[in-house]
Amino acid sequence: MALPVKKVGNYSFIDEGNGEALLLLHGLFGALSNWNSVVEHFGNKYRILVPLMPIYDMPLRKAGLDELLRYVEGFVSTMGIDQFHLVGNSLGGHVGLIYALHHQQKVKSLTLTGSSGLFENSMGGSFPKRGSYEYIKERVEYTFYDPKVATKEYVDEVFNITKSISKCMNIVAIAKSAQRQNLAQELPNIKIPTLLIWGLNDTITPPAVAHEFNKLIPNSTLRFIDKCCHAPMMECPDAFNAHLGKFLNQLN
Repeated sequence: MALPVKKVGNYSFIDEGNGEALLLLHGLFGALSNWNSVVEHFGNKYRILVPLMPIYDMPLRKAGLDELLRYVEGFVSTMGIDQFHLVGNSLGGHVGLIYALHHQQKVKSLTLTGSSGLFENSMGGSFPKRGSYEYIKERVEYTFYDPKVATKEYVDEVFNITKSISKCMNIVAIAKSAQRQNLAQELPNIKIPTLLIWGLNDTITPPAVAHEFNKLIPNSTLRFIDKCCHAPMMECPDAFNAHLGKFLNQLN
């Protein structure tokens, strides 16, 4: 189901439901639709906000995690949310970690799934092979345990992104920025309740990365999902939502 996208100023976003705010951040090749199952599952209890990260639109000289952090800070201010639960996938988890380190008083809980910030394998680290649909299809399928989760629509979307030289340059710049910002030394400073939901078959941020996050973040809980790769909320939505729901319920 396509959810309505709203626009305020420079922000395009989904804003559904009522209640405590739940802020969802997608990854490098992500889209608002990545979170559809979460919005549909939790929309009757939470106000769910999903901003479209300006990965492809920001000026190349600013393309990096610092600018994405400023974007999220501006979005939170514009939406007028004082406290919220923060959920991030892949690069979105990395941005969420940095946000939480800067604004722990605003973040009631943090949930990371396939997050970068310690180590990741991805095609973003080098220039994506433009013009090769099969290459892009293969790399997108690599994100999932079951390649069929990578629908033709999703592969087409990523392929169209990689046809743009400027977008590819932004992807590379942001991926390199993420690789430079290793947070191992800072993670022990995160004191808020943290849930780690990880695909047991994640090939981009392998299970060892999840264990390292669990070791370094003091108040963290780790949950694995079998036969699941880098985007559990897309590939195994029922299990993902069950883990997230139990975690959020325990906080109340």
